[in-house]
Amino acid sequence: MKTRISVKRNVIRNLVAVGVSAVIFIAFSVAQAAYPDRPITLICPWGAGGGTDTVVRALAAVMEKDLGQPVNVVNRTGGSGIVGHTALAEAKPDGYTIGTINVDLSQLVCKGLTTLTYDKFTQIALINSEPAGLVVRFDSPFKNAKDLLEAIKKNPAGTYKASGTGTGGIWHLAFAGWLWKAGVDPNKVPWVPSAGEGPSLKDLATGVIDVVSPPLTSAMPLIKAGKVRPLANMDDKRFSELPDVPTIKESTGIDWKVYTWRMIGAPAGLSDDVKKKLETAVRKAFDSKEFTDFMNGRGFSKTWMGPAEAREFHKSEDKAICEVMNAVGMGK
Repeated sequence: MKTRISVKRNVIRNLVAVGVSAVIFIAFSVAQAAYPDRPITLICPWGAGGGTDTVVRALAAVMEKDLGQPVNVVNRTGGSGIVGHTALAEAKPDGYTIGTINVDLSQLVCKGLTTLTYDKFTQIALINSEPAGLVVRFDSPFKNAKDLLEAIKKNPAGTYKASGTGTGGIWHLAFAGWLWKAGVDPNKVPWVPSAGEGPSLKDLATGVIDVVSPPLTSAMPLIKAGKVRPLANMDDKRFSELPDVPTIKESTGIDWKVYTWRMIGAPAGLSDDVKKKLETAVRKAFDSKEFTDFMNGRGFSKTWMGPAEAREFHKSEDKAICEVMNAVGMGK
């Protein structure tokens, strides 16, 4: 009799254990399936109006349709991108804080200004890459990049000022590297740090600085408005929206190409299922007519890398960018 009672008790215990496990599993599954159940914050480390800001706002607007929740772009500027990237890396890895990761971060790592290497993030997708350019004010005396280079060589240090991003950022490297390749000390043209492409272009239009080096795509609104004028494209081909603007090599004979890249990422430790949902949402937005029309209209290129490829690319850039920076004297 005691044996039968003992067996029954064991059976009851097992049934209760199975039931509890099932409830936990179902609750966990429902919680995961419900993601996202509230708005998502997308951190942009650069100022409003710049290339990164406009691209991710266009992407976020379409992502909302698939995710069923608002994707709010928040500009966290400062420290040449360190502030925004740090906020992203230190956020809770629950999928409710995502953001852009830019090439500038690899440069900051190279300079020893941050320890935010590729492994501090979950890479979701690379969506864009753009070459640097040279842009001056509409009434600038420089008609082409060769004129500008000759003036820099001829005049005393400090005669001209340049900008485009924070100190040590990718557009700083683009401009300094071009001067270095031309045999000019990059320090001859002081670099005025800014919160991104948008603010630097506004400074250019108002006469605060003499030349900026962000992509021609970012300068298009002011170019069309007649407030600034493009001199060259730092690519091996001309910018399709401005076919009369030569490459830097065509204008100056110097073979110099520098690109930015932009990816969507999250803090390290993001679960695979949430990462997959975000990847799917980003891919659908990337392929959408709305985003494609926006990118084509602004002349932005579309470049896709999924999570694994984007992670390996980010890892390789941490090394490759540093090699270039050390060559032009911008490393540690």
